[in-house]
Amino acid sequence: MTRQFRLLYQAVIVVLAVLAAMLMGAMVLAAIGADVARTYAVILTEPLKNVGLISEVILRAIPLTIIALGISVAYRSGFINIGAEGQMAMGILASAAVALALPDIPRPVLLPIALLAGAAGGAAWGFVPGILKARLKVSELLSTVMLNYIAFQFYTFCLRGPMLDPAEITLGSGTPQSMRLTRSIWLDRIIPNTRLHTGIFIALALALIVYVLLWKTTFGYNMRAAGAQERAARYGGISVARYLVVAICISGALAGLAGAVEVAGVHRRAIEGITAGYGFSGIVVALFGGLHPAGIVPAAFFFGLLLVGADMTQRLVGVPANMVQVLQGIIILVIVSGKMVINNPYLMEKAWQRFQGITAGGNEKSGAQNSGKGDT
Repeated sequence: MTRQFRLLYQAVIVVLAVLAAMLMGAMVLAAIGADVARTYAVILTEPLKNVGLISEVILRAIPLTIIALGISVAYRSGFINIGAEGQMAMGILASAAVALALPDIPRPVLLPIALLAGAAGGAAWGFVPGILKARLKVSELLSTVMLNYIAFQFYTFCLRGPMLDPAEITLGSGTPQSMRLTRSIWLDRIIPNTRLHTGIFIALALALIVYVLLWKTTFGYNMRAAGAQERAARYGGISVARYLVVAICISGALAGLAGAVEVAGVHRRAIEGITAGYGFSGIVVALFGGLHPAGIVPAAFFFGLLLVGADMTQRLVGVPANMVQVLQGIIILVIVSGKMVINNPYLMEKAWQRFQGITAGGNEKSGAQNSGKGDT
């Protein structure tokens, strides 16, 4: 089996998977009585019609990229991180708490400290399920999901209690949000009259760092080896438990950093609902991007396009905005199915044999025709 055929086989499976996802999405849209062609046109083209809308797409891609990078680090190390949503919330709390406690520190000092605090908050929340799996073999699927609920409750408690904006108490509205954070931690806006901020450079830099870490260092090789073949890694002297805990701490740190970037670049105060499902969408982005930074960046842009486009469908074609969640579910199913097909050696071998049969038959027919011409 040639390398060219393997690449062709994978490309065909990916194309078929994309077509299957579009077909399944079309069936769902048709079932609710929507105009399928118009809906797809709105989702995929309307957000690209002006600079303001494109900036909103990129704005949503920033936290998706950072979180998906963390998901890929954990996944390749043998840990399925479902807890990025909670880790992001803890990162928001940590960075906001630092900004509120130290408002008079100069910007060159406070901004890095606030971002690092967000990363530390996410890492600490990721450490718990990591150590539980490494030492006690507790399923990360259960522990991370349960920690999400704890993080949400703690986040709400802080916003309604110790971190509640005093102005909300004075006015009597009681809106759960923190005070406006000091300008020293605000991320600068790149394009006037848009919300696009310098967090995009942080996301791209992290993509490069994660690539170098996982594919260009011995440490990253050991992490990937521990996740790919645990028994072989142990036999080779790799401490699987240690690399697993480190991986989930890195994953949690990136999720927490995504929260810090979001609060410093967009909202500039801690508010309810700020995570906006990014932690769960980041899992889809990571899978869609092949768990590789080179695929995650465009995948994050695509899902940012879906999020902005889905908001526009409700206004332009009357399709509920939460249809994007249905599309995400369909994409997950298609990705998992496609990966199963690609990773199945039996199916690939059968396709190779069929391919050889077709090409051999074509060569024999061509040879027979050439022989007939020679005889005449």
